[in-house]
Amino acid sequence: MQTNNRFFDDLARVAAGAAGSFAGVRQEVEGRLREQLERILAGMDLVTRDEFDAVKAMAAQARTEQEALAARLAELEKALAVKSD
Repeated sequence: MQTNNRFFDDLARVAAGAAGSFAGVRQEVEGRLREQLERILAGMDLVTRDEFDAVKAMAAQARTEQEALAARLAELEKALAVKSD
């Protein structure tokens, strides 16, 4: 019986060592994948979220100003039409 216990103890140690090795390999693979992905994304000329939000706000402001100018132009054209008659 003593040999069975020792065999299972050794087997448990080997399994624990293999699990630790697999965890290390997993971390290494994740790290390399992350580095590769960052390298790919760096070469894609993407904008940051802050830059995107700033341009979006500028576009919204430009749209508001354009609509106000369009309304003012319509009023001026109406006033000019009334004067012409």
